[in-house]
Amino acid sequence: MNFVIIVSDTFRRDHLGCYGNPWIRTPHLDAFAARACVFDRACSGSFPTVPNRAELFTGRHVFTYYDWSPLPRGERVMAEMFGEAGYVTMMIADTPHPLRSGYHFDRGFAAWQWIRGQENDRYMSDPAEVTLPCAPHKLRKAETAVKQYLRNVSLRRHESDYFVAQTMTTAAHWLQRNYRRERFLLYVDAFDPHEPWDPPQWYVDLYDPGYHGEEVIYPAYGRCDYLTERELQHVRALYAGEVTLVDRWAGALLRTIESLGLLDTTCVIFLSDHGLYFGEHGFIGKGIMDDRTFKAVPLYEEVIQIPMMIRVPGMRGRHRSETLAQPVDILPTILDLAGIDRPPVVQGRSLVPALRGEPVPGRVPGRDIAVASWSVIWGPGRPSTITDGEWVLIYSGAWAEGGRRDQVIETFAVDSGFRYEMPYTDDELRPELYHLRTDPRQERNAIGDHPEVARRLHAAYVEFLEKAGTAEEVLRHRRTLVR
Repeated sequence: MNFVIIVSDTFRRDHLGCYGNPWIRTPHLDAFAARACVFDRACSGSFPTVPNRAELFTGRHVFTYYDWSPLPRGERVMAEMFGEAGYVTMMIADTPHPLRSGYHFDRGFAAWQWIRGQENDRYMSDPAEVTLPCAPHKLRKAETAVKQYLRNVSLRRHESDYFVAQTMTTAAHWLQRNYRRERFLLYVDAFDPHEPWDPPQWYVDLYDPGYHGEEVIYPAYGRCDYLTERELQHVRALYAGEVTLVDRWAGALLRTIESLGLLDTTCVIFLSDHGLYFGEHGFIGKGIMDDRTFKAVPLYEEVIQIPMMIRVPGMRGRHRSETLAQPVDILPTILDLAGIDRPPVVQGRSLVPALRGEPVPGRVPGRDIAVASWSVIWGPGRPSTITDGEWVLIYSGAWAEGGRRDQVIETFAVDSGFRYEMPYTDDELRPELYHLRTDPRQERNAIGDHPEVARRLHAAYVEFLEKAGTAEEVLRHRRTLVR
């Protein structure tokens, strides 16, 4: 069996038609979903971009011991495992952060190709002067990341020049040259629909025709009260246009797979790493930051729910699974499908039973939970989200004896840019509990009414961390549930 894994960064699940969206056009991914196993309770794991790729490549819950940084030298990764089993492994990507100098996420691939220029990639030094599309204070890193990006795309003329189009076309060309290989693993990593959001105008006009205001293509992360309601509406349209652009070019790759006769021999996987806030809970983006400082924000459903669709030849076709699935489960799943022995260090679980329409054993004995989390290695502050599919506990840890409440952390989290992470207040450390069936928007903290549910989920979380091998120095800030 061959494997094609397609990752689309920051793709909100609720923006896909096959997940219930009624207004955004995603015909190609919807058609793929109609022939795949669609996971309705898939959620993010190690958060955000770089930790996610580390988790995807290793099958390990890396948030328990790792933060945004180069891939550790000793990690066993997917490309090595499949290469040793005789697979030709190829990575084609435009996501800049895992590929920047010294990050080593290309390790183990027989070959790899980086489509240059996304976001703050130091790709072009000209033109020297570029014009910002809106007031600088509305943009994240206007003078560095946004201006760099505008230089990078200054030669773009046609839709085929857009990054996701280049990435998917490059992947299609690779398949045309290699489809007769005995077995291969192709990993495709597209940064879109991650910001900056500047899809072709005809895609924007699908969702907000006639707009004449400022183009906030890369909103400053944090509270979104600096945007007017009309600007926020247009930001959502820009993102929707990016979603349709991704669908168009992912569809082109999926059609290539079919036209080459690979559907009978190739497992195809489509997923994302996380979503983004567009005003929900008062936030825009996925953190609170300026050019010098940073704070993590709670990971509500808008961010942790991800699309995950897997099509396996010869296995049950169109169906939907209620299994709690995460990116950490992809590696053990494809190892299982390929008949490759699973290394003992892999912590995810195979989703093959779910692909057959069968129950999947729980991750923790007696409990079926999923954990999406910022790195927890720096003490209390960065939240984890613990869910059993019905209830959600958002938990940021607690100060243990001897902990430094004034600790300022130097971090590269979120976009590889250096910042100081500021201390978290007691209010920011208070846990939150939500019942998804009766409060899907997570507007009513129910921890006072259901403390026993919070205690149950917290106990499962601590057990989860223990079984993942989390260091006691980290665990001591996570053992206490403070209300």
